[in-house]
Amino acid sequence: MNDQLLEWLSVYGLPVFFGILVIASAGMPFPVTLMLIFAGSLVEQGEMDLWKVIALGSAGAVIGDQIGYGIGKYGGKRLLRRLTNWIGGEEKVKKAVDFINRWGGVGIFFSRWLITPLGPWLNITSGATEYAWKKFVFWDIAGEIVWVVLYVALGYIFSDSVQEVAEFAGNITWGFFGLIITAILGWKLFQYFRGDDKDDDPGTEEATDAVYDAAR
Repeated sequence: MNDQLLEWLSVYGLPVFFGILVIASAGMPFPVTLMLIFAGSLVEQGEMDLWKVIALGSAGAVIGDQIGYGIGKYGGKRLLRRLTNWIGGEEKVKKAVDFINRWGGVGIFFSRWLITPLGPWLNITSGATEYAWKKFVFWDIAGEIVWVVLYVALGYIFSDSVQEVAEFAGNITWGFFGLIITAILGWKLFQYFRGDDKDDDPGTEEATDAVYDAAR
């Protein structure tokens, strides 16, 4: 898949770059981090224009995220259930719900570029829990611009080591993902022993339960 994707990018250029980012951000499992780094390498070689790569990459990612948000908001419980069963299951939805409830817009921002495995699930659960769309768009755009600029810059700087840089970046991403999940679980335990769980916002809990029910 990786070699074919990079071949498409080399042959067809920016239209493929934009399209794959839309599809991947909407939830399809494509190695887009590798593609961004490779695009940066093509920029360094003079085969792509830097500003077009950044603009189309950011736009494609944001559009894909809005598709995910729309699926969560308008698709209904039946569609959400089918989607979670098809792509990855109930557990990821639960983690995404907990994450968005705890971290809100900041969580959306960091899921765009630092803990990217959670990104598509946050899109869906943000829509399903009716997180304010204007706030979602603001944090989404900010995070996606950082993501595109960061990985395109890595490809530009380390043009001769695209695969190695992509693997290193992926390891860092999964490491931060694990740290975030550990922090959430630790905070939940802290609240439990302090007896603070009863103070949680009931509206938030109801929204969470609705998404859990949809994923079962």
